[in-house]
Amino acid sequence: MQSAASKRYHGPDEDNPWFTRFRYMPAPGLGYERGIVRRDPSCIIQVDGLYYVWYTRGAHPCPPVGHERATDALPAMPWDLTDVWFATSADGHTWQEQGPAVERGPAGSYDERSVFTPDVLAHDGRYYLVYQVTAAPTWRCTPESIAIAWSDSPSGPWTKSPAPVVEPDPSGEVDERAHPLDATVKGTFDSLRVHDPALLYRNGQYWLYFKGEGIGHSNMHSMWGVAIADNPCGPYTKSPFNPITNSGHEVMVWNYSGGVGALLTRCGPEKNTIQFAQDGINFEPKATIIAPPQATGATRVEDADNAEPLSGLRWGLSHVATYSAHNVVQGHDPLGLLANDEPWDFIVRWESSHHRGGYA
Repeated sequence: MQSAASKRYHGPDEDNPWFTRFRYMPAPGLGYERGIVRRDPSCIIQVDGLYYVWYTRGAHPCPPVGHERATDALPAMPWDLTDVWFATSADGHTWQEQGPAVERGPAGSYDERSVFTPDVLAHDGRYYLVYQVTAAPTWRCTPESIAIAWSDSPSGPWTKSPAPVVEPDPSGEVDERAHPLDATVKGTFDSLRVHDPALLYRNGQYWLYFKGEGIGHSNMHSMWGVAIADNPCGPYTKSPFNPITNSGHEVMVWNYSGGVGALLTRCGPEKNTIQFAQDGINFEPKATIIAPPQATGATRVEDADNAEPLSGLRWGLSHVATYSAHNVVQGHDPLGLLANDEPWDFIVRWESSHHRGGYA
């Protein structure tokens, strides 16, 4: 006879090739700095022996003041009034900030208010950045969309798409200044905002994964979707299977063995799990983990080095969100730095144990 727990038991975590642990360390050049927000790092690519990363950056006169007090100069949230910057590193530890890659657009443009949360894809000699955008003004229910920019060099210059390539579903009704839960008509999981884009090339197409936030839904009940295109600049068609996860906050995905690995954190019944979908859509949990990196970007690996499930999750960068005491409660201050006297988000390095007896 066996208990239900015994029947579910498949051996210790260390025997599971999808299981890992994380450790954290400073990322000099991208660390805490009063008056500067650095967060939401992209995945990391290596070009001619140099590592590149893109991230959200803002120089603000004060910490976030909330939507009701925000102005053209005062940020509502840490990611408000920001641009996408990039940095380089010879060793993946110490970083040199290089400057802006994609900046906010002029008054009246679709990306006037903020440009943030990027990810990068290098493919066929060209580089693609996907990122979130907002128009002005900003309120609790201001929609957010996903745009793309491209360049022949990781250092730019970048050409921005003339319009967003993925937008919220046009369902649901809510006053722009209200809370999403005060909806008069509830919308789909991505009816308010499409967030945290991550772009993969697979099976001859471009797969743009994103997090959805819906009208009438809590932002902590987020799920993921995917939109697919034959051309990196679109048009993108959302999958009829969306949402493709029931959990997960910021999106982190990587190619493996013809399928897609995923790190789901923070939100939903399957939060803090590593999952896999052979078809890129039907994800199944493979391992439960603790203290995963938040808003993370991992180092992209070449196909020849992609021999194990977690080859695409060896090391990378993530942020420490200092504006919320919630991070302390959840253990998301891995370096014990939230004692700083002002909340300015910053970036740290993480390494994975990669399950086989050692860190990267």
